[in-house]
Amino acid sequence: MEPLSWMLGTWLSDPPGDGTFPTVKPFEYLEEVHISHVGQPMLNFSFNAFHPDTRKPMHRECGFIRLKPDTNKVAFISAQNTGLVEVEEGEVNGQELSIASHSIARISFAKKPHVEQITRKFRLNSDGKLEQTVSMATTTQPMTQHLHITYKKVTP
Repeated sequence: MEPLSWMLGTWLSDPPGDGTFPTVKPFEYLEEVHISHVGQPMLNFSFNAFHPDTRKPMHRECGFIRLKPDTNKVAFISAQNTGLVEVEEGEVNGQELSIASHSIARISFAKKPHVEQITRKFRLNSDGKLEQTVSMATTTQPMTQHLHITYKKVTP
């Protein structure tokens, strides 16, 4: 898991993240991220977003990041509190991970419009902060940046 070791730790948003999409009012959010390794050939993760003023829980997701042995190929498996389950695949190159949706499933009563594609990019910037950018396409909107956030590491 060495190629992904730069992602390990607990990270807190610094500053708040920005959310935009043509169908929603722009918003800010705080997020706490836990990325750990328990000796299996994968990382475990949880993302917990909060409203910046009220601290009310918002988006939640958890899952795994698997590295295909002896390659730079990566799978990102995520279950979200919105009822979305996704598998994204891509590559890790240095301290950057780029992934795109491979398959997406949702609960039968998921709110419309439905997400059809997702891309994510994680990178460790020159200040040692983790950045994440998420873009998505829905049944009514083409691929558009949805989220951007920078995290400061608070525990190894």
